[in-house]
Amino acid sequence: MSSSIIERNHVNVLGEGSQTIIFAHGFGSDQTAWRHQVAAFSPNFRIVLFDHVGAGKSDFSAYSPRRYSSIYSYAEDLLDLCNELKLTKSIVVGHSVSGMVSLLAALVEPDCFSKLIFIGASPRYLNDVGYYGGFEQSDLDALYEAMATNYYAWASGFAPLVMGNPDKPELATEYANTLSAIRPDIAQAVSKVIFQSDHRAELPRLKVPTIILQSSDDIAVPLQVGEYMNDKIPNSQLIPIPAKGHLPHISAPDVVTNTLVQCIAA
Repeated sequence: MSSSIIERNHVNVLGEGSQTIIFAHGFGSDQTAWRHQVAAFSPNFRIVLFDHVGAGKSDFSAYSPRRYSSIYSYAEDLLDLCNELKLTKSIVVGHSVSGMVSLLAALVEPDCFSKLIFIGASPRYLNDVGYYGGFEQSDLDALYEAMATNYYAWASGFAPLVMGNPDKPELATEYANTLSAIRPDIAQAVSKVIFQSDHRAELPRLKVPTIILQSSDDIAVPLQVGEYMNDKIPNSQLIPIPAKGHLPHISAPDVVTNTLVQCIAA
């Protein structure tokens, strides 16, 4: 196993089983976000966890704004990981931006994956003619400005909005902590790459079976986005889940885990 890829993405492999599940985290998070699902699935599945470069315990020296100027670079990293671990027909559970990361990877090497499961994924965050992504450019410009002005204050304010579930403030604190662990310059650059991206044109090309899990009251991804993806991805299924916020795997872990069990068994 090449130490470079394993260290670069802080890769961890655990659990037993012939079927592999790759859990891929979203922006501002890291692999620890999947702890509830790992506990549930590791007795019967091989689990692969990793941190995107710039997040968690990844090798921050591997990050450069030029290298990671698009989501395609993260897809290349995912394929590197699959190649390194000799993974084929794996299930990928991708949260937020990792939904599009796994989609782009599956377009290049479809045999690496048997199923993609999106949680809170979006092909485009900006509204467009005939498309509702949830954000105007002025909204995003204000977000970037707030990040640049005082990143840590922004993180502590942004986390509760994204997490939702105000009755569980400790969850927002957890997310604020993982956001604050990212170098501010990296967080600002990555957020622009994500929020300014547009991968709508790639959706119809996806051949790997895809399940779209959609929670309610998700400030980052409105229901219309899930419906749009389900309409454009040929072999897809949209499953609304009884959970609120953008990180339901943390805020409603049992709901997400039980839904994943059904998705994987189908």
